[in-house]
Amino acid sequence: MKSIKQIGIEVEIPSKECNDKKCPFHGEIKVRGRTFAGKVLNKDTNKTAVVGWVRIVKLNKYERFETKRSKVSAHNPTCIDAQIGDSVLIVETRPLSKTKKFVIVQIVKKNESN
Repeated sequence: MKSIKQIGIEVEIPSKECNDKKCPFHGEIKVRGRTFAGKVLNKDTNKTAVVGWVRIVKLNKYERFETKRSKVSAHNPTCIDAQIGDSVLIVETRPLSKTKKFVIVQIVKKNESN
């Protein structure tokens, strides 16, 4: 059994074990930088998930608010295994591939339809 390490953020440690080198709990990845909460929009077979969230921006000229959407690719470790529709917490890490610079560290709320 591998040892589970603390990642420096107060999140639940996953109960499953994995052999993923890019897992922040069981692998060699260190987390740092920005933290976002979002919803899994798409899932790939290569342990990649697209996470998106909505943010509100004020337009001073028109005295109104505008909704903008942000999407990033995040690594989905096998011990967490987030599904489409789950609300997750992602944290920035070193670049894992050309598009992945975030890793999923916790499932905040499971999707009921899965």
